[in-house]
Amino acid sequence: MTQSESFSNSLYTDQTRLAERELSAFIAAVRALYGPEQAELSVQDWIAESELVDSSPRSEVRNWRAVTIVASARLAKRVNDKVSLPAFSAPTAVLDPALPL
Repeated sequence: MTQSESFSNSLYTDQTRLAERELSAFIAAVRALYGPEQAELSVQDWIAESELVDSSPRSEVRNWRAVTIVASARLAKRVNDKVSLPAFSAPTAVLDPALPL
């Protein structure tokens, strides 16, 4: 193995570790706050977004936090879409039979 290949493998290993740590922290937080179902969906979101990152897999710089931010936005939308707000109803006047209409 040449020195260049060794350096490249080291960068790849470092990036893999950083990605694993970022994903692990994100999913632990999602699981704690929203449960295992949302955590599983968020794993899929995170991985899908990581595949769209605009850099080669062996790039020295990968912005894993940006991947987490996009996955978080998807989670927020999913959770907000799930929450149904109570229907608005105008207050009804209490009619007092003693008062003229």
